[in-house]
Amino acid sequence: MSLPNSTPSPRSASTFVETEPFDGSDQLLRSWGRGLQPDADLTVSEWADAHRMLGSRASAEPGRYRTARTPYMREIMDALSPSSAVQRIVFMKAAQVGATEAGNNWIGFAIHHAPGPMLAVQPTVELAKRNSRQRIDPLIEESVALRELVKPARSRDAGNTMLSKEFAGGILIMTGANSAVGLRSTPARYIFLDEVDAYPASADDEGDPVSLAEARSLTFAHRRKIFLVSTPTIRGLSRIEREYEASDQRRFFVPCPHCSQFQWLKFERLRWDKGRPEAAAYHCEGCDRAIAEHHKTALLEAGEWRATAVASDPGTVGYHLSALYSPIGWLSWERIVRAWEAAQGSDEAIRAFKNTILGETWVETGEAPDWSRLYDRRETWKPGIVPAGGLFLTAGADVQKDRIEVDVWAWGRGGTSWLVDHIVIEGGPDHQGAWAELTKLLDRTWIHQNGPQLRLAKLAIDTGYEAPAVYGWSRRQGVAQVAPVKGVEGFNRSSPVSGPTYVDVTDAGKRLRRGARLWTVAVSTFKAETYRHLGLPRPTKEELAEGATHPPGTVHLPDWVDSEWLKQLVAEELVTVRTKRGFARLEWQKLRERNEALDCRVYARAAAWIVGADRWSEARWVDLETQVAGDGNGNGDESQDKVAAAGSIRAVRSPARRRSVASNYMR
Repeated sequence: MSLPNSTPSPRSASTFVETEPFDGSDQLLRSWGRGLQPDADLTVSEWADAHRMLGSRASAEPGRYRTARTPYMREIMDALSPSSAVQRIVFMKAAQVGATEAGNNWIGFAIHHAPGPMLAVQPTVELAKRNSRQRIDPLIEESVALRELVKPARSRDAGNTMLSKEFAGGILIMTGANSAVGLRSTPARYIFLDEVDAYPASADDEGDPVSLAEARSLTFAHRRKIFLVSTPTIRGLSRIEREYEASDQRRFFVPCPHCSQFQWLKFERLRWDKGRPEAAAYHCEGCDRAIAEHHKTALLEAGEWRATAVASDPGTVGYHLSALYSPIGWLSWERIVRAWEAAQGSDEAIRAFKNTILGETWVETGEAPDWSRLYDRRETWKPGIVPAGGLFLTAGADVQKDRIEVDVWAWGRGGTSWLVDHIVIEGGPDHQGAWAELTKLLDRTWIHQNGPQLRLAKLAIDTGYEAPAVYGWSRRQGVAQVAPVKGVEGFNRSSPVSGPTYVDVTDAGKRLRRGARLWTVAVSTFKAETYRHLGLPRPTKEELAEGATHPPGTVHLPDWVDSEWLKQLVAEELVTVRTKRGFARLEWQKLRERNEALDCRVYARAAAWIVGADRWSEARWVDLETQVAGDGNGNGDESQDKVAAAGSIRAVRSPARRRSVASNYMR
């Protein structure tokens, strides 16, 4: 019994017989044969060693990529391979240890051997474009295997642009964490999230960029791969630290060349003689013998990753690496030591060291010091006297309803400071007498312990209360000695003071063409710095007698300040709060109502920044020391003019002269 339609119709048969053979049959058969062959069982590191080429445009060491140069990257790259069951790889690391190149190796591997949709995210769209030009284009152009698979970007080919690279079986989309549209544009089997700690809290107000990006991979289930990489930032706010702490927290253990004990490298075990960073050596935890840097190559080759915790998600692994592991020829232990020594006395520099060299988060010192401990550590000098280490004066003024409070601080090397005077001017901003008394302070002098008389290099006054009155007074004094400031919450260690900007004010009913020059202060930065400096260890009297010195940044407080002032100085505390959307942020909260002493300290510190003290050269500091040295008999410079001039600020003596300067400036 024959089945219907079981035999071809005469037409179909004749058509088949009459078809001409394909001219490129040999090529077709070869392509078909290659398609039947399984993909090579390569890991990402093996692929990189076989196919990756580094050009001079994107690498300091051009030529063939060698995983052996950075052995610690082998396991991380192999966890990104299809043969690994791991789905999420977290890498908290120092800067310039090879993490981004490992991510690029993964991109190349996926294009060549495991194609699929891939999403690569930078902090901003602009950075994504730059990364495409500087990293991805060279990755493709300098690898023969990839050049054949990814067409060059052409105006006619919409699939291959600066932010989109199509290839057989997949596409690479590059975007910024600040673009919600880019993050939800397409499903993605592979997701590369680079420098996640620099991502904004929310992408176009649509939610956490990391969560938005990871949601693109959910349909790929166990076949997905997510690589989160970043240098960390602030404890409690760092995304990469949060992800790492939820992982199995792997560390790279290396064996001691003397006793063979495995250990992961810690900065506190890097030791050197003072003034001789070139002699830096690592001391073993087991035998305490010195490990010279020339052993590093052998250490890295014999090293292995070991988990130090249990992950909350079995599909996630986490890695941490500091620059202590940088291979020879990159960042040496000597340079690390020099960077550490150079950072002393600067919160900004120490934070950068911890973030970029140690790969650790910076802990903001927001816990309020105990005021009674500060009371017990007070020192003896008279009000209005500048101690020997003070080189220039600034003041912070806080305007209240019924008074103006002013604190005068002396500043020395390394951010060390002394409270010189505390002044309360009765009468609020609606009392002209109060402004007249404040004006007198600009001409007042304070006697230095060595004899010279110092004027204020800069007075910073808060504009938070009755701003028009503050602007009017500041404008009349000119720009030489007075800086109106506006405090804003948040940290900005690279530029804690920004400006100045003009603010429009009304004076006698007239609109001014140019208002006062307003400076904006990231108050959190200076509050945290103050608290950290208040907590610095102090040498004992015996140690001081033997020649010991106070650490840079020490805050010296006189015995004439009372408990109320000290309580105001430590009246706030830094806490981590959660927003309605679940994001973490740091916020200063009052422990008591009055905090004028802390505010005045912050404004005086901002004034020191404005005059340029944080950027002065060694020669300038030496010049200041010479000017305040005196001759031991009370003779020396009689004004702060030369001292202020060393800070690029010349104090203007008379009110008439200050008005003249203001008039010239307003033109």
